[in-house]
Amino acid sequence: MQPLSVLADPTRRQIVELLAGGALCAGDIARRFAISAPAISQHLKMLRNARLIQVRRDAQKRIYELNPQGVEELREWVERLRGFWSARLDALESALTDPQQERLR
Repeated sequence: MQPLSVLADPTRRQIVELLAGGALCAGDIARRFAISAPAISQHLKMLRNARLIQVRRDAQKRIYELNPQGVEELREWVERLRGFWSARLDALESALTDPQQERLR
């Protein structure tokens, strides 16, 4: 899944977390990091390609924000995993608290 590999980088995760608080222009994003503006631009490009963020122009500025569709796809994937583990953890809890199982241990 491309979004997960893109989010493996801590700088890109921080950018996503920043944008979760609202849209920001590229300059505002870059000022929050101790790396060059071109490096931030590359991170933004990767996040756009993974469909996690989107960009719009406002005069001379580029405004970045989370892409609801891309984030929703990631959320759905995580929910499928959660469902997988929830059922197994519920079964484990039942097995551990079942008095019948106690005799088998």
